[in-house]
Amino acid sequence: MTDIVMPQMGESIVEGTLTKWLKKAGDKVERDEPLFEISTDKVDSEIPSPASGVLAEILVAEGTTVAINTVVGRIAEGGEAVAATPATQAGAAPPPPPAPVRAQVGPVAAPLPMAAPAPAAPPPPPEAAAPAPAAPAPTPAREDLGPLSPLVRRLAREHNVDLNLVRGTGAGGRITKQDVEAYIAARSATPAPPSPPPAAPVAPAAQQPPAPAAATAPPAGARPTAETAPPPVAPAVPPRTRVEPMSTMRQKIAEHMIFSKRTSAHVTTVHKVDMTKIAKLREKSKAAFQERYGFGLTFLPFVVRAAAEALRAYPVVNASVEGTSVIYHNDINIGIAVALDGGNGLIVPVIKNADEKNVVGLQRAIVDLANRARSKQLKPEDVQGGTFSITNFGSFGSIFATPVINQPQVAILGVGAVEKVPVVVEGDAIAIRSVAHLALTFDHRLIDGAMADQFCQKAKAVLEGWSEAVL
Repeated sequence: MTDIVMPQMGESIVEGTLTKWLKKAGDKVERDEPLFEISTDKVDSEIPSPASGVLAEILVAEGTTVAINTVVGRIAEGGEAVAATPATQAGAAPPPPPAPVRAQVGPVAAPLPMAAPAPAAPPPPPEAAAPAPAAPAPTPAREDLGPLSPLVRRLAREHNVDLNLVRGTGAGGRITKQDVEAYIAARSATPAPPSPPPAAPVAPAAQQPPAPAAATAPPAGARPTAETAPPPVAPAVPPRTRVEPMSTMRQKIAEHMIFSKRTSAHVTTVHKVDMTKIAKLREKSKAAFQERYGFGLTFLPFVVRAAAEALRAYPVVNASVEGTSVIYHNDINIGIAVALDGGNGLIVPVIKNADEKNVVGLQRAIVDLANRARSKQLKPEDVQGGTFSITNFGSFGSIFATPVINQPQVAILGVGAVEKVPVVVEGDAIAIRSVAHLALTFDHRLIDGAMADQFCQKAKAVLEGWSEAVL
């Protein structure tokens, strides 16, 4: 048997939430085939199978948060027998105790057969009529919905579903994706309430004579009755608020940000950089660059290259603090903050040995990591080992901001938007230049303001005096 464990998706990560099993107990799996999804504050990712064989046991149910290295399942390899345990058959934790019986919300599996009455037969007596089905009992609001996967929350948000009304069929009454989809289907298929029955029995259509045309309208001066005037419909009033639980990733991000603020003495220094040389070089090369490599050329790889040069010149910015000791890292591994689609979180995958790559290599690494982060294809090693971070808030139009340090690092560089502005140049002339702001947030426990400014000046000198060709 091969154990499947909860991986560690970053140095500061101590637990993760198993949001979805992609295989069922008894399914065949291949090595490196996606097996389950997890969610942490650093990554929301698919975890590959550690071996080929049959998924013999599932030990941790969907929506459960466990510590790293916890065994979540087992794979039987080769000729190993698969034990038919209750957990294996259910694909999750042991089944919950039976829930109290309540009226079914969705459409019934087998509706009662109905036959059309014979033309000459009289209507059946009242006591022979089938009893009307009981109206569904109102579902009481549940204060504790249990663990909910990000997929369940997204479905509920997109279809405006109140999860208090959804019956959970997962382990311990947990609401699954199938429960939400079934509720949505049942809600859309529910017919409108029938109109009230007539006051007296009506003969079959074949025996009923046609009504005269004058009977279709009430006499002049007659007051409308309940049958001729439908009751007024109250206008729908939208709710004033909407309450949604945080996703697992958002909860972990919140904890990580508060931890960083409590740990480091945050100070930010901002430097203005003339990016005109790089802007002209990029404008000249971007068409050929796109055709040759298959992806665009942005300003970010130039900034990463300049930051790597500055980190080599000032290694204390590439360090970390552990107690009363300073750890100097020989490798320069730069994390790039990636905003997920739909504002669903932030991930910081790492470019290893960034100082050894040119602009093309850095742009390729940035595109690859960003695409795999947004498609949940990052591996644990992709988010580990970072020594310095860069966040490009300029891609969203921001001029500058004060980013939060990514623990256990001691600094993070923010890159503002590159804008054309009038600038006073030599000879007191005014020229149009492409300008950006670099904002370095540093840990004042280890780095002084003078050192932070020298670091920024080094990066600025590399960017303003850029002389390398791109292609």
